[in-house]
Amino acid sequence: MSSPAKKWPSREGFSADVVSNVLHHTILSPWKILPILALAQYTTKGRDLLESRPQLLKALKALASIAVISRLSAWLDRRTVNNGVTDHYDWNREIVVLTGGSGGIGQRIAQLLGSRGIKVAILDITPPTNPLPNSVRFYECNITSPPAIAEAATKIRASFGRPTILINNAGILTGKTILGTNEATTRRMFDVNTLAHYWLAQEFLPDMVSANHGMIVTVASQAGYTVTPNMVDYSASKAAAIAFHEGLGAELVTRYQAPRVRTVLVTQGFTRTALIANLTPEDTFVNPLLWPETVAESVVEQVLKGESGHVLVPGVAGSIAQRLRGYPLWFQHSLRCRLERLMRSE
Repeated sequence: MSSPAKKWPSREGFSADVVSNVLHHTILSPWKILPILALAQYTTKGRDLLESRPQLLKALKALASIAVISRLSAWLDRRTVNNGVTDHYDWNREIVVLTGGSGGIGQRIAQLLGSRGIKVAILDITPPTNPLPNSVRFYECNITSPPAIAEAATKIRASFGRPTILINNAGILTGKTILGTNEATTRRMFDVNTLAHYWLAQEFLPDMVSANHGMIVTVASQAGYTVTPNMVDYSASKAAAIAFHEGLGAELVTRYQAPRVRTVLVTQGFTRTALIANLTPEDTFVNPLLWPETVAESVVEQVLKGESGHVLVPGVAGSIAQRLRGYPLWFQHSLRCRLERLMRSE
């Protein structure tokens, strides 16, 4: 199925994220709510309105407080994860290594970066299914094998140069229960979804550390926050990928003295790719089923900023999932049991 063109309110239609974005840019924007509060308090018409509606002032003050606190928190988040330092990216010189770029979200990422003339080296076991821009090249590589990664890296450095950005995007999902899988399947799940992040980082990160410039993008999943039946191994592998991202960010500052090397975490919800072809994921107001273009555009937007950060799509459902561990146990367990319907084959 081809993706619909991007349009308002979104490819996924009207959802909680659309409402959240509208609120974020209107009544929860300090640049809009603070002038309204000032007009209400310091103009004749404003004071007359407040006299007739005394609760309005409380509401405006509450909205203004939320708006200011949320923006300050976002600024502090951004400054902290970027270690308080800035960096410059020259997109004519940056070189991207992208795993799993031959299909799904990865192929869209390659197309978007390549359309800007950015050099991209795709590492995958099969060639891309669609034509790609001239600045994008395919290198056949089994990313679960460190020797294969080293061989591909030698070819990339010879033809492109030293990579400055690594996007760990490749992932697999089988949809098996704990007793329904086998050793080979489970090991491959962790080899691709988790351990490959280590082998690829060990190959490409030293050059970034040496230059104190670069970026590691970890494409995990919201399943790393919320486990469901038939997806225990996948969720565990993605939770481990999230821990890899968090630990890498800390090590870059405290062990490698490379605070300008950026780290980006991507936690997306169910997306319309071959990964979920045999499942029945929900498509609801709060948790819409995503198009791969939506995820790819969010990833590329963050990469082009040249900053560390967290790409969370859909945002509302992701925020709920991210905080799940803080909810009461009765709610957590009940939710996991209810979500089993997402993993039934059609």
